Amino acid sequence: MPRLKSSARISLILRGSVFVDKAWKALTGLGHETAETVEIGPYRIVERFDVALASLAVRRGQDKGFQAAAKKLGVPLPGAARHEAGKVFSAFWTTPEMWLVEADFATHEDIVSALKPGFAETASITEQTDAWVRFDVSGAGLVALFERLTNLDLATLPDGFASRTVIEHLGVYLIRHSATLVTLYGPRSSAQGLLHALEVTVKSVL
Repeated sequence: MPRLKSSARISLILRGSVFVDKAWKALTGLGHETAETVEIGPYRIVERFDVALASLAVRRGQDKGFQAAAKKLGVPLPGAARHEAGKVFSAFWTTPEMWLVEADFATHEDIVSALKPGFAETASITEQTDAWVRFDVSGAGLVALFERLTNLDLATLPDGFASRTVIEHLGVYLIRHSATLVTLYGPRSSAQGLLHALEVTVKSVL
């Protein structure tokens, strides 16, 4: 289901002697009108509500045209277990010949429409923005934190590493940007559960 725009009229309500618009407002994965930030000790957990997402997959026999389209559009196509940032689009590998593409929501709210004309029939593209919740976790000591959360050893992983893993029985994507910044994408329907797991684990390592 696409995000509801704040300008979409749903009804009129009476205020005084006049009717005024009552409009839908887009909500974050946690169900708020603004993204949430949690700070506990040296750790900071930020809900990111400003990123558009789309899945991008090569269609059979279209590899050459797909690669050319990606290069022209400036869409990175990183290899297995990698994330790569570009000027407009960033992407991370999810499975063979498939990526999740990121862009600024403010300029690419309809990310599929931005990608589809360039890739045409070489790719299958699906909007994913509202399927996921994103948390950026930052601070010193992320190795100690994530060794309790996942089976991935952050200390041995390079910057730009991206992989699917499990946190509290939830399938998530983890991106290690640096020793002090990690991104998590989890199911939007489990946003509260994922945040709770992060908060509890942060408190346990302090």
